[in-house]
Amino acid sequence: MRETVDSRADRARHAHGDRPPWLVKRLPVNASSPVPGLLADLELNTVCRSAKCPNLSECWAAKTATFMIMGDRCTRDCRFCAVAHGPKGLPDPTEPARVAEAANRLELGFVVVTSVTRDDLSDGGAAHFAATVRAIHESGAKAEVLVPDFGADAGARATAVRTVMEAAPEVFGHNVETVPRLYGEVRPGAGYARSLGVLETAARLCKTAPRGRSAVKSGLMLGLGERADEVERVLRDLRGAGCEVVTMGQYLRPDPSRTPVAEWVAPERFEEYAQLAREIGFRGVASGPFVRSSYDAAALWRRSCET
Repeated sequence: MRETVDSRADRARHAHGDRPPWLVKRLPVNASSPVPGLLADLELNTVCRSAKCPNLSECWAAKTATFMIMGDRCTRDCRFCAVAHGPKGLPDPTEPARVAEAANRLELGFVVVTSVTRDDLSDGGAAHFAATVRAIHESGAKAEVLVPDFGADAGARATAVRTVMEAAPEVFGHNVETVPRLYGEVRPGAGYARSLGVLETAARLCKTAPRGRSAVKSGLMLGLGERADEVERVLRDLRGAGCEVVTMGQYLRPDPSRTPVAEWVAPERFEEYAQLAREIGFRGVASGPFVRSSYDAAALWRRSCET
């Protein structure tokens, strides 16, 4: 995919300064929500709040949230992320039931669960993910997980992915986040090949999931300084690894200590990437400035994966 003269001009015009008009988020007319009180009552965390998601008010007004398990502090310190560093304590064994209870109270039929990275745990938290998925299934809802890479050891990583897949989430997600060239700057504790390996392992296992076939999903942040040809290469790598659903959204700097935005990517450019992803063979694609991996996840799953 070649970058045009116009797109280079857009890159230069919006590389610095205030956000462009398409990144002005309108709050819902009625922004009141039972979600904050419910989270406090059940002592649960969400990535919505911890990662300073721009869609928080919209999602909470719609009585939905992405639950973040195993605490609100991470063993990694990725340069794009606002989640606090340095986890404390073991995962709470009652947390899966509390997530299921929250989903039940909110009447969610499709529940998205992510986590902080827990390199301090021998399985990276895989068993806790599996327990959470099973609790959600027992409540009658479907589950999408967005997992970390489960560490550098290939054998342990494969075992962790298998542990999660044995619980048969409807969607197994793991984000590559950016192009390989930018990993050292943006994701210094991770590895591009490692992340592809997680997705490839899940894709091999999903066909034998006990509740039926699961979908494998990944996501990219744009606006970190990636080139169009690099985005295309990542999309082809993801599809080659067996990934069937992909999301692409604008990177927004969560605070001044994090990696700065290199480019405000125009909506037309997001649509070009979406069309490319469809041509490459992805079943499900969500691409736009405010798209996040868990944003409107139930609708994306229904459009692309439900049979």
